[in-house]
Amino acid sequence: QVQLVESGGGLVQAGGSLRLSCAASKSIFSINTMGWYRQAPGKQRDLVAAITKGGSTNYADSVKGRFTISRDNAKNTVYLQMNSLKPDDTAVYYCTADSSVRRYWGQGTQVTVSS
Repeated sequence: QVQLVESGGGLVQAGGSLRLSCAASKSIFSINTMGWYRQAPGKQRDLVAAITKGGSTNYADSVKGRFTISRDNAKNTVYLQMNSLKPDDTAVYYCTADSSVRRYWGQGTQVTVSS
């Protein structure tokens, strides 16, 4: 069992930056893939970015070049650096951790980008 706690969300103006953090309750060294999803009101939950244990990354087309995902296994933490934010980035952002048997979800953190 892994508990994930996101932090770092908030209100920011368009063009600004935020850094989300996701702290895991246990070592993520053995967790292959960790990721960030987001869900805007009335929309489905979509993948934003993911990172494997080996450091390979994958990004949604809409955030490529603006967002960066990273992981610090020593701190059991995954980060999402978000730059050049747009109003369309407004959503609840969720952290995920994929074990061999299931995907764990955090409770989410709200990101609001004003125009």
